[in-house]
Amino acid sequence: MQEKQLTPGHCRAFAQYLREQERSASTIMKYMHDIGLFMASLDGGLVNKEAVIAFKHGLTERYKLSSANSMLVAVNSLFSFLGWYEMRVKLFKMQRQSFRPSDRELSRTEYQRLLHAAKSRSNERLYLLMQTICSTGLRVSEHRFVTVEALRTGRARVHNKGKQRLVFLPGELTARLLQYCKRVGIASGPVFVTRTGKPLDRSNIWAAMKRLCKEARVDAAKVYPHNLRHLFAVTYYRLERDLAHLADVLGHASVETTRIYTATSAKEHEKKLSRLGLLCSG
Repeated sequence: MQEKQLTPGHCRAFAQYLREQERSASTIMKYMHDIGLFMASLDGGLVNKEAVIAFKHGLTERYKLSSANSMLVAVNSLFSFLGWYEMRVKLFKMQRQSFRPSDRELSRTEYQRLLHAAKSRSNERLYLLMQTICSTGLRVSEHRFVTVEALRTGRARVHNKGKQRLVFLPGELTARLLQYCKRVGIASGPVFVTRTGKPLDRSNIWAAMKRLCKEARVDAAKVYPHNLRHLFAVTYYRLERDLAHLADVLGHASVETTRIYTATSAKEHEKKLSRLGLLCSG
């Protein structure tokens, strides 16, 4: 059985390669974390196919299959970089979900209650930021591209994952944000910034939203920035029914990724089943 010695030098070289490929800092961090888990599973031993397969099956004891697959992608990518193609393993096969769980879905009513809670706390910045994400479909990390300059044109040029897309900013939103900038003294650059002028951090936004849960009477499991983007996607799709265009709006490379956002909710699925009329009484 062919065996290889995986060293920290290999990992540093791979990280440098990812940077040269212009992968995001968060992606590189995740890849290195996952590779670190694999190295820990070796316990100082050599890399062989048996060890990789053991690592693969060990992941199922602690992680969902989707998470396990994302870790295997990182390890397989490292092997491809090193030319150790024979060490790569297949990902777990997953059946596509035909509907999304209702207990994690943020409704329009719950979204509005969150906005009301932010407003009652006089947190205008969070109040406007949540509306910006939910009315444009931006990723939370992309809010930094909503600048004073972008507001004046009604267009934000978003750079993410080596790609650029144009995001349209609704007129009513730009008017509100320009008024906000004028009140707080932001003359140029990103709109949603800290006291020191740096764009708000994802974790701070997440924590600020969680603090609204009790007052808004919304399950904390539903409250995080990405669910605002999800609500935008679901609402947009119900209006337009154009999956390919929605993929462009969201900045997805694959329509299959977008399809996850537009899956029918569990409650909607149950209603469709009841309308089939295939049950007989008696």
